[in-house]
Amino acid sequence: MRTIAPGATLGMLGGGQLGRMTALAAARLGYRTHVLTHEAEGPCAQVAAEATIVTDYTDRAALTRFAAAVDVVTLEWENIPTEAVAFLAERVPVHPGAGVLAVAQDRLREKGFANALGIGTAPFRAVRDVAGLADAVAALGTPSVLKSTRMGYDGKGQVRLAPGTDLAAAWAEMGAPEGILEGWVDFALEVSVIVARREDGEMAAWPAVENRHRAGILDETLAPADIAPSVAAEADRIARALAEALGVVGLLAVEMFVTRDGTVLVNEIAPRPHNSGHWTMDFAETCQFEQLVRAVCGLPLGPTGIRAPARMKNLIGDEVAQWPALLAEPGAKLHLYGKAQARPGRKMGHVNRPR
Repeated sequence: MRTIAPGATLGMLGGGQLGRMTALAAARLGYRTHVLTHEAEGPCAQVAAEATIVTDYTDRAALTRFAAAVDVVTLEWENIPTEAVAFLAERVPVHPGAGVLAVAQDRLREKGFANALGIGTAPFRAVRDVAGLADAVAALGTPSVLKSTRMGYDGKGQVRLAPGTDLAAAWAEMGAPEGILEGWVDFALEVSVIVARREDGEMAAWPAVENRHRAGILDETLAPADIAPSVAAEADRIARALAEALGVVGLLAVEMFVTRDGTVLVNEIAPRPHNSGHWTMDFAETCQFEQLVRAVCGLPLGPTGIRAPARMKNLIGDEVAQWPALLAEPGAKLHLYGKAQARPGRKMGHVNRPR
């Protein structure tokens, strides 16, 4: 396994807040960060060591320049085109690889991959048109959730179906050429586990945390989750099994449902830092962003214990205006992303507090 020593340059695909916080963690370990993104003036550009390359991810000339300027590449957004990742991987180490992204980008492949490992998910059906949606509803019933197979996040591309829902209108609202209908899961709570994995197979995971959503967007994370030890152990086992089977190098976040009888079902995976891991910045022995740098550079993984129980609260839209009070609040740790405009549903920062 190759070790990329401090002093090297980390290439970041994507220029959002996850890239920003990774770049800051990389700098503390002595690495520079160079960014390639399709969006100008993103949060990561503000802290990058080199001028950001702003271009389409399929721009091969730009990708070639980027590869020549960095020593290893990672990403903060799993929807980078797999063709771009494969092209870069011919020139420089890229973690995670195109094969991991091919699974994580497609909800049908994601759930099928988990099921092939014997890991449970919600029941699901592929849907390609309104007639197919009607067949899927007949099989799975309502309530159920129609989702786009690709690109959906923070509640986007998702429509909840109830008895009597106009299926043609739901299909139009979902707004994608292919969808997945998921049967409703009567869950007690939602949890996630983030696991780090190096190229040699070494893994380290943080304890399971509880995630609470509002309007389809993560609102709060409580660390650790208040679940039975057996449930926590099963969530940890599932996350490690998926990371191993996928061959992830870096981080894998696994979002899961815990049903009322204690069954753990996978909902979604993300091979990158995750919003539900932001609490680690102030209340874990190693934060998720530093751990990503350690994993992709072949450094020893850091310990993942909890220093103290914590609560992470996202600052969404105008909630960021609370920053003066949050800075004055004893024990609160404020993290702002440097975004110029607060819009409804936009994550502007977060605050970590002890519980």
